[in-house]
Amino acid sequence: MGIYLELVALVWFFICWLGYSEYSKRKADKRPCLSNTLDLYRTDWMRVMLSRENRISDASVVGNLERNGAFFASSCLLILAGIITALGYTQQVMEVFSTMPFGTLPSREVWEMRMVVLMVIFIYAFFKFTWSMRLYNFLSVLVGGAPLAGDTKVSPAARDAFASSAATVCNQAGDAFNLGLRSYYYALAVVSWFIHPFAFIGASTLIVVILYRREFKSDALLALRSGKVFEDPAEKAKSNE
Repeated sequence: MGIYLELVALVWFFICWLGYSEYSKRKADKRPCLSNTLDLYRTDWMRVMLSRENRISDASVVGNLERNGAFFASSCLLILAGIITALGYTQQVMEVFSTMPFGTLPSREVWEMRMVVLMVIFIYAFFKFTWSMRLYNFLSVLVGGAPLAGDTKVSPAARDAFASSAATVCNQAGDAFNLGLRSYYYALAVVSWFIHPFAFIGASTLIVVILYRREFKSDALLALRSGKVFEDPAEKAKSNE
């Protein structure tokens, strides 16, 4: 019964992770959320950037965003190094864990499975953060090569096309960073697995609730919406339903 409960908890975890990812992606097309609201702000940012002669502030913002991804990517490497080290000393780690006043000690195979799942999550997060870094690097090139505000040789249509392309790259970078950050939340759920499979199931469910509230119901979203003065495609699609 023990191994079946472990597998059920693991399956429920992946249902929560993959299910919420798909749900949030589909829901973002129909209603306001942090993701599509920030997409609109980034698009507006790129349009405003083209109207400025001096782009130092824009380059600085892009650099800060890229450094955020670099910080989390390096953190993933440190965590992965710790997990790999712990896998090499599984017996000793299990003996230390057995002295703690919570949870039950599983078999060595189950313990290693938990460690491997945790490792896979941080590998996934590492790839997302490094991809976000590369995309912000591409964006910095676009900002550097953006047509000047007073350049009459560039048509308004060409400027709009450039702003749209730059905003798309920026949105993709933000989405990759968001997915990497979500992985940290799910990793915390996996940590509860070391206590008990039922704790793992409960934590996985709680993480989804927290992510949903922050993405679709948070005060931050309300503040962002109240400051937005341009048309929102999500609201337009919702009104046409």
